[in-house]
Amino acid sequence: MEFDPLNGEALPAYRNLPLVALVGRPNVGKSTLFNRLLRRRRAITSPVPGVTRDPVEGRAFLAGRPLRIIDTGGFRLNRESGGPGDPGGVKNGGPGLDRLVVERTLEIIQEADLIVLLLEAGELTPEDEEFIGLLRPRWSKVIAAVNKTEGGRREGEAWNALSYGFEGLFLISAEHGDRVAELEAAIVSRLDFSRVELDPEEGRRPIALALLGKPNTGKSTLSNRLTASAASIVSSAPGTTRDVVEGEFRWKNRTFRILDTAGIRRKSRVTEDIEYYSVNRAIKTLDEAEIVFLLIDAQEGLTDQDKKIAALACEKGRAVILALNKWDAMPQVKNAFNAVRDRIHFFFGQMEYAPIVPVSAKDGTGVEELLETALRLYRQLCRRVETAVLNQALARWLQEYPPPSGPRTRFKVKYAVQVSANPVKFVFFVSRPDAVTEAYRTYLRHKIQRDLGYPAVPVDVEIRGRT
Repeated sequence: MEFDPLNGEALPAYRNLPLVALVGRPNVGKSTLFNRLLRRRRAITSPVPGVTRDPVEGRAFLAGRPLRIIDTGGFRLNRESGGPGDPGGVKNGGPGLDRLVVERTLEIIQEADLIVLLLEAGELTPEDEEFIGLLRPRWSKVIAAVNKTEGGRREGEAWNALSYGFEGLFLISAEHGDRVAELEAAIVSRLDFSRVELDPEEGRRPIALALLGKPNTGKSTLSNRLTASAASIVSSAPGTTRDVVEGEFRWKNRTFRILDTAGIRRKSRVTEDIEYYSVNRAIKTLDEAEIVFLLIDAQEGLTDQDKKIAALACEKGRAVILALNKWDAMPQVKNAFNAVRDRIHFFFGQMEYAPIVPVSAKDGTGVEELLETALRLYRQLCRRVETAVLNQALARWLQEYPPPSGPRTRFKVKYAVQVSANPVKFVFFVSRPDAVTEAYRTYLRHKIQRDLGYPAVPVDVEIRGRT
């Protein structure tokens, strides 16, 4: 479900929305324009060329019309290298990241209903010229805009771009908003909205899944398998994904919204501003997600960083599934999974309730079990308990484990209520909140999970005073 950035209200869900692609060479301002059209910061922006790799999609209302917009990676002329040290590049037996980015951009151009080519004021570069040549077969769908012309800056040079045969030209400033409204009006005038309709599932919102984990654990491979697409660029180079890549898919008559995120490394290893923002954006997805697929490299096993990611998700009340990815590369021996599961429970006892599923994002093994588990956890997240049933159970719990009776530790539990579902939260009203120990709070949490139907999701227990 998406929300209006101006008033926070839920936006209607539509089907068959026209698709607008923002394209151009690196660092011309595509992500800045994308964020402005969406009226929110969705794509990471930086003066460093080539920050955007995966296409980033969002829904926007331009001139009152709903549409889809995709921010694409920058088109590079020299795209043989895989980057520093050639990780995943041609020297190491695979296409470089630049080549993968360009290939995905060209695929999106074929899919788009309208293409906004963004240029920069000044002399056009060889990259601009090659890209313009590639766009010729779809020339009727191209709108050209020259960016960074705020306050009339370099307008005289900008108009020279008309020599390449564009029907018109929009001189804009994506950063300052100059003449962006004119570009929006032109975009809307060139699109066909006749097939757009309200989604018949409006009111039954998609289940939001976030793929989190360390770099190179297979998040993008799993995302592409679930969405049956190549929306996320897959490379052996760690840190390929930077922005959050969104997608949707249907399974067993339910719609899922998937958020493929950047790999999260320890703070001490994050040295670049771009990675810093990527990691923060990944963590921010916990505000939108309901269920987290925490991808763990089955060969490497559970790490301290995995524990920290799981803890962050639980603090937000999100259900967590530990997905042991690359299980196909594990030795095929009897009881191998049981041994790995027991080891995780031993070293991560506080998350013993979280399901563990062995999967192979590469060949699809275990993916159905992963989705079945997600549906089961979603039902638990949405479960509500009647106040009368809750307090009947509370009376039993107090009999089984009465509160301390000492003069300084004594307190009485008056009653309890469930204040929210998804995330699940209960409030217990007691005579002396400061006397309630963490051990007793943990006892109440475990009883809720085991007795009231929340065995595999986090439960928040708050203690309040009541005389």
